[in-house]
Amino acid sequence: MVCLTPAAAAPLLLVVVLAAAVSALPAINVTTMAFEDGYAPLFGHGNILRSADHRTVSLLLDRSTGSGFISSSMYQHGFFSASIKLPSDYTAGVVVAFYASNGDVFEKRHDELDFEFLGNIRGKPWRVQTNVYGNGSVGRGREERYVLPFDPTTEFHRYSILWTPAAVAFYVDDVPVREVRQSAAMGGDFPSKPMSVYATVWDASTWATAGGRYRVNYRYGPFVASFTDLALLGCRVDGPIQQTTAERCAAAAEALRASDVAVMTVEKQQAMRRFRERNMVYSYCYDTLRYPAAFPECDVVESERRRFKDTGHLRFALRRRMSPRRSHGRAASRDRVRELKKRAADM
Repeated sequence: MVCLTPAAAAPLLLVVVLAAAVSALPAINVTTMAFEDGYAPLFGHGNILRSADHRTVSLLLDRSTGSGFISSSMYQHGFFSASIKLPSDYTAGVVVAFYASNGDVFEKRHDELDFEFLGNIRGKPWRVQTNVYGNGSVGRGREERYVLPFDPTTEFHRYSILWTPAAVAFYVDDVPVREVRQSAAMGGDFPSKPMSVYATVWDASTWATAGGRYRVNYRYGPFVASFTDLALLGCRVDGPIQQTTAERCAAAAEALRASDVAVMTVEKQQAMRRFRERNMVYSYCYDTLRYPAAFPECDVVESERRRFKDTGHLRFALRRRMSPRRSHGRAASRDRVRELKKRAADM
């Protein structure tokens, strides 16, 4: 069990020990916060509902708008985490995102680290996409896509982004699913500037499901994504970086880099390899049609390469590893919204 306490971390309010899924890895001991202690509404204010204790926030997408929130501060490296429950039933075209970005500050040189949950037609497993951008390198997307080995609509699962000067790692239920290590060859493509943390739900009908073949059907709305166990651990940057701030953040980043959560042990590497073998369905590293020249950070695994086409897509469909779920339909979505609104009214 590890404890993250880098300098200038967010307020220490509640420690939650989260069980590592699909492996015997030690759980990550993280400090969580109430919504207003680290976040603020971003858009769709009327579609943001909070629990009575302000520790769970639900974002709604309906015919009028989506919704989202943003961290109150920017962070120079850190560990950003949330437990998320995704919308249920027919969710084609719906995208739920949990990510770090500085696109509103550095429009042409922005960095970004993404979890994007791509909606699906009924009965299909949810897919999650991770992406890494650095210094505006949007023309060189570094997407990897996975099917989730559980139903993410029935209960909360934890998704975490670790960002240090040496590496970026994505975690699902404390299991690392992807690591991108900084190298001189990557140059500015490795994220390096302070970022804010976001959560959003929005209509991505034009591309999210089967390349836009299936669009959002608002008869099944509103679509509700709930977030809890919010964690923002890192060096806060609330203004232009001064020398003292840079020094303080360097010390915090080094502490984070040396912490147990950032050290990729043999056990973590094995767990990550198992997850990727069982659940990865697309990787930019094997997409030679789109990118004939290999990316410098790609560690091509021969066993993986044989399983993927030159488009980067898995040669054979993955066997579904989740129990069939019963369709709840529109009534369940509306009942959930009514329950959330009632809880908010009781505050």
